[in-house]
Amino acid sequence: MTSLQHTPLHAAHLALNARMVDFGGWDMPVNYGSQIDEHRAVRTDAGMFDVSHMRVVDFEGEAARKFFKYAIANNVDKLTTPGKALYSCLLDGDGGVIDDLIVYYFSETSFRVVVNAGTAEKDIAWFGQLNAEGEFNLSIAPRRDLAIIAVQGPNAREKVWQVLPDTRAQTQDIKPFNAVVFPNTQFGELMLARTGYTGEDGFEIVVPATQVEALWNGFAAAGIKPAGLGARDTLRLEAGMNLYGQDMDEKVSPLDAGLAWTVDLKSERDFVGRSALEAHGSKANFVGLVLIKENGKAGGVLRAHQKVVTEHGEGEITSGTFSPSMQESIAFARVPVETKTGDTVQVVIRDKQLPARVVKLPFVRNGKVLVELS
Repeated sequence: MTSLQHTPLHAAHLALNARMVDFGGWDMPVNYGSQIDEHRAVRTDAGMFDVSHMRVVDFEGEAARKFFKYAIANNVDKLTTPGKALYSCLLDGDGGVIDDLIVYYFSETSFRVVVNAGTAEKDIAWFGQLNAEGEFNLSIAPRRDLAIIAVQGPNAREKVWQVLPDTRAQTQDIKPFNAVVFPNTQFGELMLARTGYTGEDGFEIVVPATQVEALWNGFAAAGIKPAGLGARDTLRLEAGMNLYGQDMDEKVSPLDAGLAWTVDLKSERDFVGRSALEAHGSKANFVGLVLIKENGKAGGVLRAHQKVVTEHGEGEITSGTFSPSMQESIAFARVPVETKTGDTVQVVIRDKQLPARVVKLPFVRNGKVLVELS
């Protein structure tokens, strides 16, 4: 049996009596006590997540921009200011999603990518193959010496600045999906990116692995609540954010996973998977569902892989949970393209068909419920 991998914060999680689980081969905290309290801390104040299982990969070379114009579905020509970031899918030749990732632009010869933990080795191998086949001659360096803490919530940035006061001036006015690198702090070189996976404001902070526990402890002392994978999942689902391996994978087109906005089909550039996407188009609609209560009560909880019955055919839930912010059962579902917002569909739960309403994503952003609940 293969032993689980540990992030540099593993000992800190155990010291906090976290409940640990196997997450894609990593021993990760699912919660530190009350998952609901962790969720609410992020929605109302500030919480922090160890996301050091994700992999930072640095790309260097004269053809860096040319490489990313070909390698990813979104268009890196949108990146012109140092620190600017771009969310994109990494596709295979058939248009399936190898991974979803964030690309950071530092200069014409220097880019950084943050990839998902479970797909990291596959991604790096794919990048290496494209680099060799296209003769881009890039240096591709997976950074195993770095860790990442995500601090999220309406008070997240203010509390980060309490611990890192010298970063305030350069980060207080940066817009979402931008980052600033600080070469010399008391915690070494840091990258503060105004990105996240919760639907709240905050930073994702790349820090040397040797310094991450000291930074984590500093954040805890500033009143930032540790949060685990359980809260991270309910937060991202409320925020309408996909999870790789559930909402999309190599068998799913981004056009069928609510990710058409990340695919640039307007420019003339060729990119891996483009011809397949154009040939097949969109075959499904990716929607939100809210379980309809009957007599004030929900008859179950929406979960992944439950069948969705519509008047246009069958679909399937890809992610589902009980929303702490809404006090409703919510889900993402892939359904027939004819299915529209406002439709009522039936979800099969324990051999019963329960009604659910089709809604526009996201459910919650910046602490506000965006779905009208009847």
